[in-house]
Amino acid sequence: MAKDKYSGSAGKRMDTHSGSPYKVAALRPPGRFWFGHQHPDSSMQAPPLRPDLKDSKSQRQTMVDCQIRTFDVTDQLVLARFEKVAREQFLPDAFRDLAYSDIGFTIPASAGGGEARYLLTPLVLARLLQGGRVGASDKVLDIAGGTGYSTAILAGLASDVVALEANAALREDLENRVAAAGLRNVRTLEGPLERGAAGEAPFDVILVNGAVETGLDTLFAQLAEGGRLLTISRFGNDPTGRASKAVVYEKTSGEVSGRVLFDTSAPVLAAFRKQPAFVF
Repeated sequence: MAKDKYSGSAGKRMDTHSGSPYKVAALRPPGRFWFGHQHPDSSMQAPPLRPDLKDSKSQRQTMVDCQIRTFDVTDQLVLARFEKVAREQFLPDAFRDLAYSDIGFTIPASAGGGEARYLLTPLVLARLLQGGRVGASDKVLDIAGGTGYSTAILAGLASDVVALEANAALREDLENRVAAAGLRNVRTLEGPLERGAAGEAPFDVILVNGAVETGLDTLFAQLAEGGRLLTISRFGNDPTGRASKAVVYEKTSGEVSGRVLFDTSAPVLAAFRKQPAFVF
């Protein structure tokens, strides 16, 4: 049975249906969230915000100037958001000191409630978002965001962000981090990644954090007209099994077409992995 909490910035309740595979939680709708005081619903209390790294601001600026800008990211709103969000707040403690390095992090399954999560490097995430042309009035679905860094970035670019994770442990960790950061336009959803969030559709932007081999049709159906889906596509005709490209798919007149943005790589998400063909 789906859990129904407050819906987000609009303050209305979400419709849920018996038998739905999803569980919904909301983060701090206006007038519904308290800081430093007991709230009648204890699950709505934000955890304490951990201190930033002592040189976090200067490290963020260096990351933007030396990594993101040099990777052909020129969108000033995207750059400003990466300058503002303290990435260490969205990483496990073991990775905090490396928050502004140019490497991706894999959050082990043991810490992620049954499935590992790969956190895209800031430069790859920034260029993906630039390619998606995220606008201030957009509604965004963030899939497999792990510890919530992509969700936090999107929360400052779009009006409404729904973060979808596959299980309770991943969703709760993401929710806690986003709540601690004080982001009012985010809510979280738990359910199968490949099914998206049909009850919240249509979306102007869908971000899939990881590589995919198949299974995007359901998500394409949840795009609004003119909507964009951003992901890393793994192509099956590569004999090495490693070739992948960042792609933006766009819906125009009901049809979806893709455009390659740049070469990159990431692990394939289990929900979007192509099953091996049976060989006699």
